[in-house]
Amino acid sequence: MADVTVQAPAPEPIQGIVAPVPVPAVAPEAAAPPAESENACETLYIQNLNEKIKTDVIKSSLKNLFKTYGDVLDVVAHGNLRMRGQAFVSFASKDSASRALRDVQRFPLYSKPMQISFARTRSDAVVKKLDADNYDAHKTQRDDHKKKTRYTNPLKQRFRAKRMASEMDGAAAMPALKRPNVQMPDEYLPPNKILFLQNLPESVTKEQLIALFSPYPNLYEVRLIPTKRDIAFVEFVDEGSAGVAKDALHNYKLDGENKIKITFARK
Repeated sequence: MADVTVQAPAPEPIQGIVAPVPVPAVAPEAAAPPAESENACETLYIQNLNEKIKTDVIKSSLKNLFKTYGDVLDVVAHGNLRMRGQAFVSFASKDSASRALRDVQRFPLYSKPMQISFARTRSDAVVKKLDADNYDAHKTQRDDHKKKTRYTNPLKQRFRAKRMASEMDGAAAMPALKRPNVQMPDEYLPPNKILFLQNLPESVTKEQLIALFSPYPNLYEVRLIPTKRDIAFVEFVDEGSAGVAKDALHNYKLDGENKIKITFARK
């Protein structure tokens, strides 16, 4: 009987994020399946995340994006200087992690392509789920490793060198006054091909916004934010087209009651 290849169903799309398209399955005689990496594990290490997005939003978006590949045990991300822009996503199996790495590699999350690799070691969540009897030994070993590498970790060394250089320049002798965080009002931002929409009804859909903006030429993309339903981004091919749509639809009552605010997005 001839071999039959069954293609896995496409992951369910996440609102505001275009789901990556899985690679179609091929017959064994056409191409052999890729061999599993020698360092494959259940945890993925993700770099190049957008540091301007809040940590809890990043964690929620990653979980929603990766849960289509299997049971996500944990998502770890920190906002401190040394770890921002990075995250760890742990699955219940190596197979789920491998498929997610293959399909989501370089996927642009919040306009930045993710760089994904396997983590060097199993995460606490994975060990607790799959090897609970050895969890205490794993935790002890990891804590010992952190103590031993406290002064040899390259990232920590660079951070410490930067701080020492600042102290040598006299920055530590007198604390610098914190400059007020003054931002230009949205209404006076320079032209941008991306529009920022605020005060949207929470029930708004991507299709409604596409229908609203499609009469204006050169519409490129509409992006909703899954965790904040009252804002969205609308991108055009050029700044001129975005300006025309902005002037025409600013203060438009999408639900017949509340006026939507449209400004150029910050660059």
